[in-house]
Amino acid sequence: MAVFYDPKDDRDLARVKAILDKGGIEYFLRREPAAGIGPMQVLVAEEDIPKAEKLLRKEEIKKEPPR
Repeated sequence: MAVFYDPKDDRDLARVKAILDKGGIEYFLRREPAAGIGPMQVLVAEEDIPKAEKLLRKEEIKKEPPR
């Protein structure tokens, strides 16, 4: 497992978890090693990182305002 995402707060964590769940990617949560950084780290299998990144980018593109 490798660190995939380091959410800034609980809302960001929930958003990333929903994206990974929807994409069928297994993940684990680990408490941040230092207080004040964020709630948890999101870890995924190394072979799933490219797919997870693609899903996250796709979701972020949907949220961009139209030009």
